[in-house]
Parts: sequence; C-alpha cells; structure tokens
Amino acid sequence: MSAIAIVFMIISMLTIWGGLAVALISLNRHPEKHDDDVIEPAGSAGN
Repeated sequence: MSAIAIVFMIISMLTIWGGLAVALISLNRHPEKHDDDVIEPAGSAGN
C-alpha cells in the first residue's frame, strides 16, 4: 500500500469508529424513553 492509501484508511477508520463512539456516549448519557417507562399515577388507570 502506498503512504497516501494508508493515511486515507486511517482517516476513514477514525471517522467511522469515532462516530460510533460518539453515538454510544450520547445514548449512554441520554437514553431513549419508551412508553413502558411511564409510571401513571394511582387511580388514573381506565380513564
């Protein structure tokens, strides 16, 4: 492989793996909320 090919390979790998790391950190800090997570107050069921 030529030097330029190695440089571009490293840049692309850092972009992809870096994006994955940022996405995982973001989901860890702000998890998605599901409808199952909502706790209804007592007595409001059936209204």
